[in-house]
Amino acid sequence: MIESIRIVGAGGRVGSTVSGRLARRGVLLYGEESELVLLCVPDRKIAEVASDIPPGPWVAHVSGATPLSALDPHVRRFGLHPLQSFTKARGPEQLDGAWGAVTAETDEARAVGFWLAETLGLRPFELGDANRAAYHAGAAFASNYLVTLRAAAGSLLEAAGAPPEALDPLIRGVMDSGFELTGPIARGDWETVERHLALIRTERPELEELYLVLAAATAKLAGRELPCNSLLQGSVSS
Repeated sequence: MIESIRIVGAGGRVGSTVSGRLARRGVLLYGEESELVLLCVPDRKIAEVASDIPPGPWVAHVSGATPLSALDPHVRRFGLHPLQSFTKARGPEQLDGAWGAVTAETDEARAVGFWLAETLGLRPFELGDANRAAYHAGAAFASNYLVTLRAAAGSLLEAAGAPPEALDPLIRGVMDSGFELTGPIARGDWETVERHLALIRTERPELEELYLVLAAATAKLAGRELPCNSLLQGSVSS
């Protein structure tokens, strides 16, 4: 469908990954005369870069949070957000099996966006421009906050004299098992939960609020009520 693409920001984490995959798929990475200009630049730069591109080619960005209006004045436009966390330590294989959110205003733009996603090895789905905030918040929960949780959990293993990296196979196991909920809250073992809380208040008090919020959310997910008159219930309610 598209034979030539110019990538702006090809040296970045996403840009280098996308460039590598497209080159291997036989797409020509041209200069000014390309049929598609793909912006792999920071969100804050998208509007500025788009405004400097002469009208004519398709113009697209890879941002999950930025609306299509940032690509003004171009009307042949779409968004393709690879739902993946990228690192320069790996190559195009990072794209394999990941999903890609395509935002388009016309059937033709949708077709081009889906083609690009599939060429990159992504599984495309449609995302409405008005739904970006909810979509991107979900992505942040799954990626950014997972890093935060790993750091918090690792600090508790350190408090126990255990290696934090021992958590990594556990995290992968949860993913591989389809995110099945296990543990004391799923079992209704509130005595264990309160022992956790007592330890955290002594050893890692900065984690208390985070633990309480997650415990309440997990109890709801498990379909359980927090026990009355417990340290946990009192802390959540206060």
